[in-house]
Amino acid sequence: MTIPSMGAFLLPCLRLLAKDARNARDCLPLLRQEFGLNEDEMAEVLKSGTRTRVFDRADWAIFHLMKAGLVERTSRGVYIVSDAGQVWLASGLPLDWRTIRAIPAHQQAMAEAASRNTAIAGAENALPGAVGPELSEEPPEDLIERSFRAIEAALAEDLLQRLYGLSPVRFEKLILQLLAAMGYGAGSFGSQHMTPASGDGGIDGIIHEDALGLDAVYIQAKRYAPDSKVGRPAIQQFIGSLTGEGATKGVFVTTSAFSTEARAYLGKVQHRVVLIDGSQLARLMIRHGVGVRDRLTYVIRSVDEDYFSDPEG
Repeated sequence: MTIPSMGAFLLPCLRLLAKDARNARDCLPLLRQEFGLNEDEMAEVLKSGTRTRVFDRADWAIFHLMKAGLVERTSRGVYIVSDAGQVWLASGLPLDWRTIRAIPAHQQAMAEAASRNTAIAGAENALPGAVGPELSEEPPEDLIERSFRAIEAALAEDLLQRLYGLSPVRFEKLILQLLAAMGYGAGSFGSQHMTPASGDGGIDGIIHEDALGLDAVYIQAKRYAPDSKVGRPAIQQFIGSLTGEGATKGVFVTTSAFSTEARAYLGKVQHRVVLIDGSQLARLMIRHGVGVRDRLTYVIRSVDEDYFSDPEG
């Protein structure tokens, strides 16, 4: 199942803190039972890699419970349910994102935080009429991650459109540059080269992963229109070219996609061939910095618990 939204964590975390749990980490085992999460879902990490998604949502749920006055922090990393929180639990009232945002204490805390942030940023940087960020049920890192995915998807589509406009030779060079950026044929003993434009026997490039060329990867790079899939005959021809060269490894790259029959055919041959379609190609270019450049970099920082672990230090 999908990991529930942060708002769904509010009431379970309040209940758990009213018992034996003292922080988000203590809540994790019972939250897993509450939502029926499996091991993979519990281990899923945010894009930053700093914490798991379940822990992040529980931690933010406790943060908002505290801002609403339903939870109190007694010491670093230790939380208990307040009198107001006990009353809420006893009432049996529901508690979700919309509900907690309507609690006056939460509204006041968020307004004060927005006012402080505006003062720190400086009036000259504040947007006209802005009173603070619109609160979202998604934790901040989830919002950043979702926005990042949207930007990356748009960039990938832009890259694909530009690839269609490249000449065949330029496209083949790009594929070799990408594979080099991925570490193939780029080491001290590696090398790579394009084959002649004519008479290449269905091979567009060769990557030698050792000085003697004993371990070679053969490349086929084809610019196909988005609605023209690479079929089984093209893969069979590529396999035939590999066999003619005495090769066992190959990479077939296209700007379009591969048919089901083409992919299934690879299971019937002994050659090790990797298929890279247009979507994968664009994302590999983004990941390895080929044809793109960094525009903005955001650094997400968190408190260094070790720094504050020794109060006398």
